[in-house]
Amino acid sequence: MDGTNEAHAMDGMNQTPGRDAMDGADPVHRTDTTHRTGAARGTDARDLAELDVVVVGGGAAGLSAALTLARARRTVLVIDSGEPRNAPAAGVHGLLGREGMPPGELVRTGREEVSRYGGVVVADTVTGTHRDGDRFVVETAGGRSHRARHLLVASGLVDELPAVPGLRERWGRDVLHCPYCHGWEVRDEPIGVLASGPKAVHQALLFRQWTPDVTLFLHTADAPDGEQREQLAARGVTVVDGEVAGLLIEDDRLCGVRLASGRRVALRALAVAPRFLARGDVLAGLGVTPVEHPMGVGRYVEADARGATEVEGVWVAGNVGDLMASVAAAAASGAQAAMAINAELMAADTAAAVSARRSAAPAPGVFAAPAE
Repeated sequence: MDGTNEAHAMDGMNQTPGRDAMDGADPVHRTDTTHRTGAARGTDARDLAELDVVVVGGGAAGLSAALTLARARRTVLVIDSGEPRNAPAAGVHGLLGREGMPPGELVRTGREEVSRYGGVVVADTVTGTHRDGDRFVVETAGGRSHRARHLLVASGLVDELPAVPGLRERWGRDVLHCPYCHGWEVRDEPIGVLASGPKAVHQALLFRQWTPDVTLFLHTADAPDGEQREQLAARGVTVVDGEVAGLLIEDDRLCGVRLASGRRVALRALAVAPRFLARGDVLAGLGVTPVEHPMGVGRYVEADARGATEVEGVWVAGNVGDLMASVAAAAASGAQAAMAINAELMAADTAAAVSARRSAAPAPGVFAAPAE
């Protein structure tokens, strides 16, 4: 998200102090593109050679995780490539307390909050990850190499849109996919649903909640079965055969679609079902790769309910592991993963402390009997 806010948001604010100088870890120089919002305790003007956690991705999931970890006094670095999925959208919806906030403003606010507690956010692109002993190494396009005890990938997904000219240019404006994100803004308007996947009928019936005027364009999808046609008819959803060949635009607004037959149908919004492709390729060096989702809607990285993958110490949050997660759900998953990561770090710290204490304790019988 462009427009990093460099204001000193920390001035005059009481906050829980982070760890001074990040507990003395060996530093390396930071990139010039670091997003900082004040001289937060727990960080200085340098990167760390070794951290508790590196977070890949600075959206709702990644920043939420970083905030939770920073408040837990963990050393955390967020690496963000600046390619947010929701950049075309005018506002974020369904996020309590932030309803309608522009996506860029939400990210800027999140960065400020992370910095307030000692977290660091840098603008860079992760190019690969690998293990080095019991640490994870994250390599970036900027030539940096970061070591961490745990790795959290929250880099989101890419929407692969149907091959209809003009869809990408209108994406997030009046070409939509999520009724919970955009339905209110197009309520009572004529809405089309472009059938290109297994959930087209479900999507058409969902949008019927927001408007009585829904048209399902069968496009390249299979025709609905008998039960589905009955459901669509009962809800007053019109079904149109034939491929959609293009969009009709007037005054920079969608006004309809044109079918391959030449027929034109008036609309104010067009809902599509993209194929969701998780940005999980950065984990290939660790043996973690995206797999096909059981619902057939795209590829995702498998993880348990906490976000833990099959590789110990590697975690995912947000759309990487949950293709259908909203901004609110993504943020919640980031916080949840962060708490699980902190618990595992705490357990490891405790085990190391116990081992050190035992090593330092005198062995039984090493002292001579007291002199008489």
